[in-house]
Amino acid sequence: MPQHFLLSRPAKTLSLAQVFRMSDAEAEAMFCKVRWLETEGKPVCPNCGGLDAYDCRRPNGAPRFRCRACKKDFSVTSGTLFASHKLPLRAYLAAIAIFCNEVKGKSALAISRDLGLSYKAAFVLLHKLREAMAEEMKGRTVGGEGKVAEIDGGYFGGYIKPANIKENRVDRRLGRNQNGKRQAVVIVRERNGRSLPAVFRTEGQALSFIRSRIAKGTVINADEGSSWDALHAQYEMKRINHQEAYSMDGACTNWAEEFFSRMRRAEHGHHHHIAGIYLLRYAQEASWREDHRRMSNGEQVHMVAGLAMHKKSSPDFVGYWQRHKSDGATAH
Repeated sequence: MPQHFLLSRPAKTLSLAQVFRMSDAEAEAMFCKVRWLETEGKPVCPNCGGLDAYDCRRPNGAPRFRCRACKKDFSVTSGTLFASHKLPLRAYLAAIAIFCNEVKGKSALAISRDLGLSYKAAFVLLHKLREAMAEEMKGRTVGGEGKVAEIDGGYFGGYIKPANIKENRVDRRLGRNQNGKRQAVVIVRERNGRSLPAVFRTEGQALSFIRSRIAKGTVINADEGSSWDALHAQYEMKRINHQEAYSMDGACTNWAEEFFSRMRRAEHGHHHHIAGIYLLRYAQEASWREDHRRMSNGEQVHMVAGLAMHKKSSPDFVGYWQRHKSDGATAH
């Protein structure tokens, strides 16, 4: 019986013990190499692009560089998701390693205990990592001539607790008995390729998104939900009735179902409730984890760190606990 990839030696190339054995200087050097890959870790001024910078940190102070061209000070995290960080860089590297090692996700409460952070700090940090993962999906299209893609939708949030007495219970599937908070996560996934999630009020509202992100000539597999009927005009479609079979005559949505399996396990096992304005971030995290499931944890850590270091300041988490937005306005 073949061994599962996660149990194999190639899957484990970085341990948390290795991270904690690093010195602060080694962690700093790693972040420098990740951010300034083209110059092999030599600092590049984010203000003017100058290559002539020198170390100007104070004794026992945070890492700091000064550009000889524009005289501006900057650090390895200036202008990135980790700008104005309070923790040492080694702690951020450890947070990324812990986050990547959990194949179904990591709760903010658990990582706050692991690293001795407040819950709020851990919550913001994990959402910044999810933003970094989402950078990889910007402008992505899937499929193409002769390729196969699968689409499916799943509903999250808006839980209605049933009444205690049976006679008082209502059919919670009907719209009039819902609270309006339920949202549909729609996944577009190419077989043996990448995936792309999005969030809508209903599956039917995802049609324009699907048309813009699936290339012409792609064969689309979907279930028999009426929301997908309109796609027959633009694509060759294969439909599967899940009441009869999970796969039949070459039609199935198993790749899309794998995404929802990972996301549901993350919801039930770690987060317990994912909905509202952050639902898309959790869906993007599940998509990234599914796409890179055959990559070693060391490669995942370097990739997430690289995405975070090349991502501008977070549009959602600027300032202290969302009190200040990037434009200086106060969040309400």
